[in-house]
Amino acid sequence: MGIEPVELIGKRAKLIPMDESHTADLFEAGWDRSIWTYMPDIAETMDDMRHLVSLALSARDKGTELPFVIVDQHSNKIVGSTRFLDISIPNRHLEVGWTWLSPSVWRTRINTECKYLLLRHGFEQLDMIRVQIKTDGRNVRSQQAIERIGGVKEGVLRKHRILHDGYVRDSVYYSVIAEEWPGVKSRLEKMLSR
Repeated sequence: MGIEPVELIGKRAKLIPMDESHTADLFEAGWDRSIWTYMPDIAETMDDMRHLVSLALSARDKGTELPFVIVDQHSNKIVGSTRFLDISIPNRHLEVGWTWLSPSVWRTRINTECKYLLLRHGFEQLDMIRVQIKTDGRNVRSQQAIERIGGVKEGVLRKHRILHDGYVRDSVYYSVIAEEWPGVKSRLEKMLSR
């Protein structure tokens, strides 16, 4: 049993299941090299983006990931991507990650709304008991954002991943568990109501 693709729609962000037809728009959204600083891979060329999309769709077909494109409903343009990954139906957990956004929507409500939509779907429709989020140990801004929405820091996996530039990163792990979801949901809804 896998997780079925679904559209998740907020006030500003819309998450649409990724498919190959999104490749060119994803490449256009991912033009800024700074997007990829903390990511495991990089999309400097259209072939790079085709490869990333192919890997995401292959993982989707195996049932281990569900990739989305992020649409900014103000401009009706694709502005990035995110996904469910490390999906374990028997253990009722998954991860929210591989999130990247065009600088044109940095410091807007889009990332917060994406996390809200994904967490709400994970806990309320998919009946997960744990959702994890991880980030590069150097990415303090991301860690602060995860903590701001109510993610609980669990620890650091040292020398966890080799990035596209050869850097060996530590990964900081956070989670939200089902019992915490009502409080996290309330916090996110207050943040999004501003």
